[in-house]
Amino acid sequence: MAEGRLVPRPSARVVLLDDADRLLLFCAGNTGDGSVRWFTPGGGLVPGESHEQAALRELREETGLTNVALGPEIWRGRPWTTVRGGVAYEVRQRYYMARVHAFEVDTSAFEEIEKAAITGHRWWTAADLVTTSDVVRPTGLPELLASLLKDGPPDSPILVNG
Repeated sequence: MAEGRLVPRPSARVVLLDDADRLLLFCAGNTGDGSVRWFTPGGGLVPGESHEQAALRELREETGLTNVALGPEIWRGRPWTTVRGGVAYEVRQRYYMARVHAFEVDTSAFEEIEKAAITGHRWWTAADLVTTSDVVRPTGLPELLASLLKDGPPDSPILVNG
């Protein structure tokens, strides 16, 4: 790989809300800097896969959910860079909304990288997000979620960080 060249990594994430308006987030507690980071289910696309297909596959792998009615794309992430295995990736995320009945998350289909990186999960209320000192992604998630719950999905995706 040429120095300075970023490998594109399109990704799909799901803002998964239960019938009590709680949001499912996963935790990465092995960050090296001692911080705790929370993020929505999702991940990278495999070749030939659409963002919507990736979102549904990731939900199945990370939560055990099948037959989810995926809603609209609500947010689009500004590109950011990460390095894995010495390869620099430019991550471009699309966030989709889905509503489900409360359920017990099944992480038994986690891939090895997820088993190593993800240290937990929980359902968050909008109030929980406002008061946490943990890092939540995307940036501004408490306000984004409050707006989503109050106004519904936007007419076109909102640009977000992270």
